[in-house]
Amino acid sequence: MEKEIRGGIGNIEIRADEEKDNELYAEGYALVFNSWSEDLGGFVETIEPSALEGSDLSDVRALFNHNADKVLARSTAGTLELETDNKGLKFRFKLPNTSYGKDVAENLRNGNINQCSFGFVLDDDGDSFDFDEKRSIYQRTLKKIK
Repeated sequence: MEKEIRGGIGNIEIRADEEKDNELYAEGYALVFNSWSEDLGGFVETIEPSALEGSDLSDVRALFNHNADKVLARSTAGTLELETDNKGLKFRFKLPNTSYGKDVAENLRNGNINQCSFGFVLDDDGDSFDFDEKRSIYQRTLKKIK
């Protein structure tokens, strides 16, 4: 299976941690369960809450614009916190003291960046398609993300 990327997910916010000299953190939801996407080119999709069960989240990276050269945080480094709850996959990380980290912080502050995206690979038989005749569009359900 090929890696897929989805954008426009949830809101990403910037927070200052007053207990840690106002260090800046980005937090939000990388993906949201049971919520239909916008039209993705002839289909919409949703993610089942069970889609992440058994998924390998041991080495997840928060990247700026999916660019592997611009790592903002990483779970193996302990700089990226991930939590699955009833809403979806929540993330939190301290914005790094790098040029692009500072750019992200400023763009979050200004509201230029207010959403995030995520990349994923599906497991075998990890999705299903149905046709919604009322809306005349295919509906894809993500059932199992690797």
